[in-house]
Amino acid sequence: MVDLDEAIVARFESHGESFEILIDPAVVQKMKDGKEVDLIDHMVIDTIFKNAKKGTRAPEEKIKQVFGTEDPTEVAKVIILKGEVQLTTEQRKIMQENKRKRIVEYIARNAMNPQTGAPHPPARIETAMEEARCHIDPFKSVEAQVPAIMDALRPLIPIRFDKVRIAVRVSGENYGRCYEDFKHFGKVVKEEWQKDGSWIGVVEMPAGLQNEFAERLNNRTHGGAETKVLKGAQ
Repeated sequence: MVDLDEAIVARFESHGESFEILIDPAVVQKMKDGKEVDLIDHMVIDTIFKNAKKGTRAPEEKIKQVFGTEDPTEVAKVIILKGEVQLTTEQRKIMQENKRKRIVEYIARNAMNPQTGAPHPPARIETAMEEARCHIDPFKSVEAQVPAIMDALRPLIPIRFDKVRIAVRVSGENYGRCYEDFKHFGKVVKEEWQKDGSWIGVVEMPAGLQNEFAERLNNRTHGGAETKVLKGAQ
């Protein structure tokens, strides 16, 4: 259970009645993002209120009538997903900042500068978002907000979502050390073993990951990996 001091009120109104719960604000964001959450562990108390601040419980017959169940978990899901959430100014600020960081990370991971074929540093994306005065909704998913933010960024910086294909060559000894990285960063679209025992392949991945991918392989192989972005494959 979450502490009362850390909880927020989520409210859903229907049939002239108000239904409220006291819930951890971080969990609300996770649910809005489509993640599965054990709500009971993140409610102050597994009670549906008519007025949470006064401690007035909602009538059971009204809960059953509106939600079709008296299960507090199922009722809480509806209240969170369809109702309103009351945040303090500080809570909203923290949640907006956390969502902003996730959006910047998402764009940096998937986007590139089409003029150079190189990724944009996260700091540049964040600065452009500030210049564009992008609004961040703490309860909308990252994916739902990115299209509008990308539209706002394009007049300021050359940017687009794309994929790159990177040719890789590693020794047979290093292949085992790098195999999980190939899968983690993207997918292997072509591969073959050479007569000298080395492995060569082509890995397709989001454009923003190309530098991190090359650095990871070099660390794994102590500089023994060869990588090259294939032109015309973006």
